[in-house]
Order: sequence, then structure tokens, then C-alpha cells
Amino acid sequence: MSSPPSDLPEGEGPSLPAHIEETLQAITRLHIDHRRGATGLQETVERLTRYFSRPRAAGLLAAMVAIWILTNLALRFTGRVPLDPPPFSFLQGAATVGALFMAVFILITQRREDQLSELREQLTLELAMLSEQKAAKIIELLEELRRDLPNVRDRADHQADVLSRPADPEAVFEALKETQQEAHEPAPTEPT
Repeated sequence: MSSPPSDLPEGEGPSLPAHIEETLQAITRLHIDHRRGATGLQETVERLTRYFSRPRAAGLLAAMVAIWILTNLALRFTGRVPLDPPPFSFLQGAATVGALFMAVFILITQRREDQLSELREQLTLELAMLSEQKAAKIIELLEELRRDLPNVRDRADHQADVLSRPADPEAVFEALKETQQEAHEPAPTEPT
């Protein structure tokens, strides 16, 4: 099945509206700035975390442990002194230290990801507030148009009046705080 003919030069997709392009560029800048803000040590930790979070790394680690155990058992059965005789204390210590470092690496990586997530949440909140203001303005303009049209009966619409006023972010924030407080307060107990 062939695609419909296009007026665009080959290799170019349809152009996006300017406001979508600007939003995409803002999100891209957010990610680039976040990456640029990483120190060399943070980048190294993130690379290590990415590497060790792959199934291949788990397989490699399992193979290394198996080789270590088999080598020490083979040395023991051939009459030589094993490097780490059972119960493999050196291996247990190395695994413990490795697990400790991986836990710290994961926490460092997660903290950086949380910072990016907070920035994205703030951007989303700002865009939602802007959309709410735009919607209120559209309702206000539609109501004004409805009142001005001679062939439309003018009537009071209280819901449209309320929706045409943008929400006060401070009032919404205070209501949210009160709701959160109520949700975290212990429920009253009834006497038995």
C-alpha cells in the first residue's frame, strides 16, 4: 500500500505548529541542561548503573561467581590451597561491598532522575495553569460573542460566568494544602 502523495520534499516530515515546536525545544533544553549539570563523577556513576542494570551484566556476574567457586573447589580437590576456601568468605565480602556500592550508585542516579522529574512536573504544572487561563479566556470570549449576537437569546449562564474566571493559583494551593492535611489527620475514634 503506497502512501498518499506529499508536497513536501523527500525526507522531510510534516511541519509542526510553532507552539508545539517551542514546547519540544523547551523540553529538549530541559534535558540538555540537566545532562550538562552532571559532574564527571555523576556521569560515571550513571554509566555504571546503566551497565549493571542490564541482563547481560547479571549473567556476567553469575559467570564470575561460578568461575570463582569452581576454581576454588578444583584447587581444593586437587590438593592445592584454594584462594578462598568454602564458605568463600572473600567472595561474600566482595559481594557485600559490591552490593553496597550498587545501592549507593542507584540512590545517586535516582536522585538525579528525581531532580529531572521535579523540573518536568513544574513544567507540566505551568502548562496546565496556562491552559486553564486560556480556557477561561475562550469561555469569556464565547460568552461575550453570545451576548453580542442579535439572533441569539441573551440569558444568564452562571456556570459560564464562573468558568470564565481563571483560577487563583494561590487559592488552589491553599485548598490543596488543607485537603492534604485532612487526608493525613487520624480518623476520630468512637468510644466503645
